[in-house]
Order: sequence, then C-alpha cells, then structure tokens
Amino acid sequence: MSGSEQSSKQIGFIGVGVMGRPMARRLIEAGHTLVVCDRDEQAVAELAAIGARAAKSVREVADTARVVFTSLPTPAIFKAVALGDGGLIEGSAVKILVDLSTVGSRIEREVADALLAKGIETVDAPVSGGAAGAKKGTLAIMTAGKPAALDEVRALFDVFGKVFVVGDQPGQGQLLKLLNNMLSSTAFAITSEAFVAGMRGGLDPEVMMSVINSGSGKNGATMDKFPKHVLTHGFDFGFPVGSVCKDIGLAVDECQALGVPMWVGSVARQVWNYAAMQDGAKRDMTELVKYVERWSSSEGLAD
Repeated sequence: MSGSEQSSKQIGFIGVGVMGRPMARRLIEAGHTLVVCDRDEQAVAELAAIGARAAKSVREVADTARVVFTSLPTPAIFKAVALGDGGLIEGSAVKILVDLSTVGSRIEREVADALLAKGIETVDAPVSGGAAGAKKGTLAIMTAGKPAALDEVRALFDVFGKVFVVGDQPGQGQLLKLLNNMLSSTAFAITSEAFVAGMRGGLDPEVMMSVINSGSGKNGATMDKFPKHVLTHGFDFGFPVGSVCKDIGLAVDECQALGVPMWVGSVARQVWNYAAMQDGAKRDMTELVKYVERWSSSEGLAD
C-alpha cells in the first residue's frame, strides 16, 4: 500500500480528553483506524489498547492522516496545534482539519485561512451534549465548511450524533455553539437561584422541579441537569466551571462584537467567573448551586 493510500485510510485525532476520548473511542469501535495524540499518556494508552496508534507528536499525525480531528480545550492551544512549530500546517498528509473544539469564530477563521493557504480545508464542527452525549453518540454537531470537505467527512459524524449543517464558512459553527452554551449556562445560573430561593421558602425540591417542568419555566437545567445531577447529589454532569467560564466569555465577546449589548449574558458571565474564583474552576458545573447557597447564607446541598 502506498503512503497516500495509507494516509487516506487513517484518521488523526488530537486531543483525547473528556470529550475527545469518547468520540475517538466511538470511531475506533465503528471500525476506523485512528492515530491519536495527546499530552495525557494514559488517555492515549487507553485508546491504543483498543486499536489506536499512538503518535509522539502533532506533526506525526499530520504526516500520517488525510483527515485530522481536533478536540482541544482553549483557543490558544488550538492555534498552536494547527499553526505552531510542528503543527498541522506543516503536515505532508493532512488535507482536512475537522475541529470539534469550542474556540470561537475569530480563531477558527484565522486558523482556517492560514491552513487553506497550504491546501488544507477546515470543517468547523463544535459539539453539544456533554461527556455523556459523547459516550452515547447523542451529540449535536454544528458543522460549517466547504460542501466538498463536508461531504468527505459527513459519514464520520454519524458515530457522534446528529449533524446540523449551519453554514459554508468556518466560524459559523463556532458562533452557534457559543450561543447554545451561553443559553445553557445562563439557564443553569438562574435555575440555581430559583432553586435556592424555593428551598429557603420551604418548597420540596422534587415537587418544585416537577411543577416547573410542567409549566412555562422549564429549561435544560430543570429538565436534565437538576433531576439527574443536583437532586441526586451526584454533581457529575462532566463539564467543569472553568470551561463554562471560557465558553460564556467567548460568547459574550463575540455577541458584543456583533453589536449586541449582552446585558443578561454579561451578568451570567460574572456569576460563573465568581464561582471559579472561589476555588470552583475545576468543579463540575452543576456545583454552581452550592455556591449560590453559600452566597445566600443558606443551608442544604452546600453542606
């Protein structure tokens, strides 16, 4: 088999953390051949144990696979992996970058423009649904990119969940993902305040959620996160407060750049940032309700 034929059959995957690892696992279990790279050697070893090839560097992935997925935690890391020394831009095999990260539209466009100059197309494909959705294959994938590039990788998305084509320019998927996450995190923040107020007023938490979910106040937090992760005292949704702060910060900045004042979004960002400053950055996002209780001098789940 020639080098070009081999590269066309292998898929690169860079960033196999909380979200990337289960997505990479699903690709392997679907019969695809993966070459993976991450600073976390244990995460890479877990995938190598089920058939992935472990790469020693980003450049090795870029020299091996025609299609490379990235699932990275910050805009700076994404940019370094794509455009830095030894990055994807220097690869001899890669022709399509599929970015599953949440990094914002400005960085996505900057990277896409630089890669395109080297003949590498970018498919912007952030996902929503959390770690649980990544494991189950029930994510929402918001894709944007040139039709030809999207067509080439479209079938690969089926193992992750439901695909939505939201535009033909990298960055459009990022914008929609940030808007979605801002709505989700804002809903959780206000639901936490309402929940604590109800508890202090003597309402039964189970009854409270049931009534809200039968009325006009229902939202993703009341229907999913509170019943499954707060009322159970599990606090195990799988998404840290620090990541919420990153996403809502990017969202507010992008919306303001588009001329939207973002009064409500800015306040929600302050709430999450304050929780992160109280040693909460690494805690599960559902633990925000504990902070609201403490700020309210309340007793209950915070104890």
